[in-house]
Amino acid sequence: MAGLERLLAWLASLSRVYAQARDELTSLDAAIGDADHGSNMARGFAAVAAELEANPPADVAAALKAAAMTLMRTVGGAAGPLYGTFFLRASAACAGLAELGPAEWLAAFRQGVEGVRQRGKAGPGDKTMLDALLPAVQGMQDALAQGQGLPEMLRRAEQAARKGMEATIPLQARKGRASYLGERSIGHQDPGATSAHLLVQAAAAAFA
Repeated sequence: MAGLERLLAWLASLSRVYAQARDELTSLDAAIGDADHGSNMARGFAAVAAELEANPPADVAAALKAAAMTLMRTVGGAAGPLYGTFFLRASAACAGLAELGPAEWLAAFRQGVEGVRQRGKAGPGDKTMLDALLPAVQGMQDALAQGQGLPEMLRRAEQAARKGMEATIPLQARKGRASYLGERSIGHQDPGATSAHLLVQAAAAAFA
């Protein structure tokens, strides 16, 4: 089960994760975007960590909603609205829950990913963060169907997200700024899929 304390630990860890990955994400984004994804993600999740420390949330849903609103307020480009929507939708799915078991975590994550899909109007193979997030959902579903607990479910989600992230390299971007490059976007790993994988990887570590 994932209670508020473990959830807060995951959200706080994302500040460190994206600070460490800033240069990698910037380099990836420089190849096919604005070269600001690394700084945006680091700034946004540092603000999330500060907000949650300054104003401790009452429950899981409040923590996720606080993360969402902070990201929308502090992150520029597409990342703020998309990651903000992810956490906002996940928050709505957690309303009234004190803890998240495997089924509840899957429901929250799936709702978050669906929000990203609707907001970004993207789908699988478009070379976006969804190419990591959608496989992560499938990995969770498969693990849950086999009766696995939350740690194994997230481990499989991380593996699936990693494969999805790596699979963006040969794709031609069809959404976002990268799509303006046409065939020149081929051969580059998508920065959004990379940051999405980091999100799932951090969750797997936090709930191991």
